[in-house]
Amino acid sequence: MNEHVAAAQAPAESLPRVLLTGAQMLFVAFGALVLVPLLTGLDPSVALFTAGVGTLVFHGVTKVTVPVFLASSFAFIAPIQGSVVNFGVPATMGGLMAAGLVYVAISQAVRLKGTAWLHRLLPPVVVGPVIMVIGLALAPVAVSMATGETSDHIGYGAAIVLSMASLLVTLVLAVFGRGLLRLVPIMGGIVTGYVMALLMGVVDFTPVREAAWLAMPSFTAPSFHWAAILFMIPVAIAPAVEHIGDMVAIGSVTRKNYLEKPGLHRTLLGDGLATTTAALFGGPPNTTYSEVTGAVTLTRAFNPKIMVVAACIAIGLAFVAKLGALLQTIPGPVMGGIMTLLFGSIAVVGMNTLVRAGHSLTAPRNLVVVSLILVFGIGGMQFGGGQFTLQGVSLAALVGIVLNWVLPTADDE
Repeated sequence: MNEHVAAAQAPAESLPRVLLTGAQMLFVAFGALVLVPLLTGLDPSVALFTAGVGTLVFHGVTKVTVPVFLASSFAFIAPIQGSVVNFGVPATMGGLMAAGLVYVAISQAVRLKGTAWLHRLLPPVVVGPVIMVIGLALAPVAVSMATGETSDHIGYGAAIVLSMASLLVTLVLAVFGRGLLRLVPIMGGIVTGYVMALLMGVVDFTPVREAAWLAMPSFTAPSFHWAAILFMIPVAIAPAVEHIGDMVAIGSVTRKNYLEKPGLHRTLLGDGLATTTAALFGGPPNTTYSEVTGAVTLTRAFNPKIMVVAACIAIGLAFVAKLGALLQTIPGPVMGGIMTLLFGSIAVVGMNTLVRAGHSLTAPRNLVVVSLILVFGIGGMQFGGGQFTLQGVSLAALVGIVLNWVLPTADDE
């Protein structure tokens, strides 16, 4: 019945309409898609390619039943930045492949046991502060970029003007924008900052002039190091839990229950294989995009084949080398201004997870769990050394899981 209702509400589709709507969906996702590689030092052309391939992998696993587009995950921005600095890009890709396999393992456990065990292992009192750590651990990096410390040819004054202008436009569009504008606040902020940078003469077009029109993206093969793997695996926990919410959200739009058909185990498997595939080529992890879900709501474009079209267009654009070179000319302060909002918003998502759970954070048990996750994760605590160092998000997640497991609940007390 629900399927007939959704079909009746969706507009009639022709091939030109499907192609045009697919291009529009990619445009909606484009700003966030390329922002992740630009913030983490990865290649945006590779990110376009792996977003397209990852989306196709997802739809292959789920048999083209869910109208979602997968692209660069914001949850991994800070961990990727930290991992690249400490272990290098190839080892980071190895860690991300392992993170994707965590999704695969969870999907099989869900297939066999359902989801109750997942909520017991990772309740909001653990997931919430871990998400906060993901957002806040590298907040100083955003400030450094926004103030021009990471830019050789942009001084403090010019950097502040660019970063704050980009941030202001992003805020205005996110809060006051209507229709399509509200779906692309990040792109609006980047465009504004980039135009201002052009007027100030701080954009270097040398890479664009030197780039060929068509070229293979700069793929990076992964390498495997235990330290990088241990660093990255726990980061997959929060996005895996959020995946359930994403499926419920898109299901509420289309009036279908995707947790039953194709099944949560299939959507998790598709997400995990998409992330592992992306890392295999040197791209950022993939996740379902809320921006695209919003666009689906606005356009009533429920046909999953539209997302397959968007994926194919993304793969094609990945081979336009001048586009990738142009994206890399965006000044650091422009990205830094937007990062200050993004990292903070990730922390707020974690805070909201705690608030929605309705637990008393001053209760001794919850106070201990949340406090130690935050301080260990943000403060720089580490255990071990060399290949087996536990620190940052990985240590915070492990501490939270162990404390939640061993400390008595209020009922036990």
